[in-house]
Amino acid sequence: MMISTPNSQTDGEKTSGSISAIKGKKWGSAAAAAGAVLFWLAVWQLCSLAVGRELLVPSPLTVALRLLELSKDGSFWLTCAASVGRIVGGFALAALLGALLAAAGHVFYPAAALTEPLMTAVRATPVASFIILALLWLPRGGVSVFIAVLIVTPIFYSNIKAGLLSFDRDILEMAELYEIPFIKRLGAIYLPRMLPHFTAACSNGVGFAWKAGISAEVLGNPHVSIGRMLYESKIYLETVDLFAWTAAVVLMSLVIEKLVLRLIRSAAENSAAEEKR
Repeated sequence: MMISTPNSQTDGEKTSGSISAIKGKKWGSAAAAAGAVLFWLAVWQLCSLAVGRELLVPSPLTVALRLLELSKDGSFWLTCAASVGRIVGGFALAALLGALLAAAGHVFYPAAALTEPLMTAVRATPVASFIILALLWLPRGGVSVFIAVLIVTPIFYSNIKAGLLSFDRDILEMAELYEIPFIKRLGAIYLPRMLPHFTAACSNGVGFAWKAGISAEVLGNPHVSIGRMLYESKIYLETVDLFAWTAAVVLMSLVIEKLVLRLIRSAAENSAAEEKR
């Protein structure tokens, strides 16, 4: 009985040490990210000072103050909500379509043979070409949704396809042999393999959805949209507003990416907890 006490204390010390190490890595990563942001803000400030004209390169402080001023107006949030709705909707549709096409191609080879050239063509074609064509086909408000779907679908398709190809056939055959229920197979075999690929697609896809969607709004110029505000800022030479709206887009893109990744992580943890039960 006396011998087990030091061992248990040692195990506790090891656990505490590993937790401290994880926390230290997180803090170190956060500090590195903050340092990188501060570095580029300093570069931006130096560029502003070197140019010496707010009309061309406003300072970070000027842009931040203008963004704060814009955020006090209700129309700012209405405009942001409209653009977020379009782009997130396009992103969700792209995730669904990419997953369906990848699954169909994995199960049925002719589907893959038909889909691959289409995905290659979409990747190679300039976004502006698609936007101009979409303006001929769709109402202005739907162009950004369509473009987000078109640009992000190949990202989900390629990542999910790679995940499906990574499955070990022996494990799948063993699951069939022992007649493991599909729900258990989903949690124990499919989700762990697919999760990294789906997470990578989400992380990359959010940024592409925002870039493509806002570009479509700038050219399509729907009535309530961030793209319209960017276009008007350019027309009236309101460079500070242009930078402020661009900063708003970057911030919203980062927030939505973090939310999506957190939702995926939470769903994976819940699935693992259910599997243990």
